[in-house]
Amino acid sequence: MTTTAYIGLGSNLGDKAGYLKKALELLDAAPGVRVKKVASFYRTGPLGVTGQDWFLNTVAEIETDLSPDDLLELLLDIEGKLGRVRTVRWGPRTLDLDLLLFGEEEIQSARLTVPHPRLAGRAFVLVPLAELAPDLVIPGHGPAATLATELAREQPVFFYCSPGK
Repeated sequence: MTTTAYIGLGSNLGDKAGYLKKALELLDAAPGVRVKKVASFYRTGPLGVTGQDWFLNTVAEIETDLSPDDLLELLLDIEGKLGRVRTVRWGPRTLDLDLLLFGEEEIQSARLTVPHPRLAGRAFVLVPLAELAPDLVIPGHGPAATLATELAREQPVFFYCSPGK
């Protein structure tokens, strides 16, 4: 059975756009995954650990026949292939891939929480998500477009380029 899922992508080290594009290529080339749409790339201020370079962020809509756990493993594998080293939580990284939504499923396990637990409070995810699916409702929070508009007033999010550039 095929499921529509949304993946958040971010980078704030090195060739940020290059890391995002390579991650999208690897994701689309993976068995059981097809990238359907990719939002624009946005330049966003860091949250949590603020003394670091700004990020480039986007969101991809995919179709997959992988399980949520198998998709998570794929995302972690892609991060590793592109040099992700986990040292400081919310610190600098070549690549961050987050499973934001997996169909209508709500998942709570030791390894995975879906919808992503901080999704509704992050403009850097909601702005590109709302670009792809403005009417998408974030469970317990409301439409993505409404949330994105509200959060973008408080958290800096600037258009950078279309995903093909």
